[in-house]
Amino acid sequence: MTIFRCDYAWVDGEVRPAIDIAVVDGRISSVGPVDRAARDEIVELAGVVLPGFANAHSHAFHRALRGRTHSNGGTFWTWREQMYRAAAVLTPDSYYALARAVYGEMVLAGVTCVGEFHYVHHVADGTPYSDPNAMGEALRAAARDAGLRLTLLDTCYLAGGLDAGGSLPLRADQLRFSDGDAAAWAQRVSLLSDDATTRIGAAVHSVRAVPRDQLAIVAQWANGRPLHAHLSEQVGENDACEAAYGVTPTQVLAQAGVLGANATMVHATHLTSGDVALIGDSATFSCFCPTTERDLADGIGPAMQLAQAGSQLCLGSDQHAVIDLLEEARALEMHERLVHHERGRFQPDELVTAMAAAGHRSLGWNDVGMLAVGQRADLVSVRLDTVRTAGSAPEQVLLSAFAADVDTVVVDGNVVVAHGVHRSIDVATELAESIGGLWQQVEEQS
Repeated sequence: MTIFRCDYAWVDGEVRPAIDIAVVDGRISSVGPVDRAARDEIVELAGVVLPGFANAHSHAFHRALRGRTHSNGGTFWTWREQMYRAAAVLTPDSYYALARAVYGEMVLAGVTCVGEFHYVHHVADGTPYSDPNAMGEALRAAARDAGLRLTLLDTCYLAGGLDAGGSLPLRADQLRFSDGDAAAWAQRVSLLSDDATTRIGAAVHSVRAVPRDQLAIVAQWANGRPLHAHLSEQVGENDACEAAYGVTPTQVLAQAGVLGANATMVHATHLTSGDVALIGDSATFSCFCPTTERDLADGIGPAMQLAQAGSQLCLGSDQHAVIDLLEEARALEMHERLVHHERGRFQPDELVTAMAAAGHRSLGWNDVGMLAVGQRADLVSVRLDTVRTAGSAPEQVLLSAFAADVDTVVVDGNVVVAHGVHRSIDVATELAESIGGLWQQVEEQS
């Protein structure tokens, strides 16, 4: 048995002092005073211990764009052109190297599970690799090596856009995303299987990228598995959908059977009141990515309205302009303040649920995200003595701490990060090497 001795811990929705968390075979066996045996290992955890964070929405290769696109002006659509340039040069080997470093950065920030919204499937011209899931397997290996769990949300992406006339043909730089139709996508994804640290789920890229008549096939394949979709991230998406189909994207997905208790709508930025009701009534999750939504000038979504309607909220770092789930959680509240001119819209316990238990559930992991007996032992200690957190009341550390204040990260009872250092990856070096190599390839192909 290992005993994690916490200065403070987030238990049952509140911070409690001097908590011992006993762990046996990777699961929490007790929370509270422990009668220690001589053979038991004691691990001291400073500051406030939170349950492991779930990053419910990631595009790992987008991390290569950080620090290269922020001052260029434009919109989501102009940013997307630069993203396509990065996607064009990825190979299974280079994607493994980049994702391993990105996932390492996530673990340093307290993330113990990631949902990878994965659509870079094939060779650049659309030809399948000899292993048609080579790119997905590269992501699986990267997550395993970085020390966190993965839900691979294999993404159906079939069209180049949408306008009043219907779905548009794929562009040349989108060919590698597509399997041709949803039946072929389902055939390929069925070759993947879960393992001890990986869940296989599905994703609809968007109503722009999956024609209306193909959506039900994806939903049927995902039956009982996590099913995610980008939803109403931009006004332009809504306009195109209504021009083509006469209804909102939410209505299109609802009619195809995509919404439901295993589904998660990502961004959900520009919704009607009817959209909110459809999502809430179906118990569909809503995943907000505040740092991305503001970086790409997308807008601020109706988080509180969705929560009140019955949608559980979770969080993601999406394009990784920032990898910091503490900041994502804080931004969820801060964006509410900006819109409604009122503080304290979300209470700290609601933010912890969004970045931990609800996020894990949206990714298909129902036994993690709380510091409670029987749960997987995912623990994140956040220091109270840094230049950012010094003086903070323990129960308000969520409103003052950043990823840099994460000290120790435990995944399934194993210490992966200690004193702010990843135990097996030199994350900064690997990020620099993998990103530098990617952009060198981009320039060589320009």
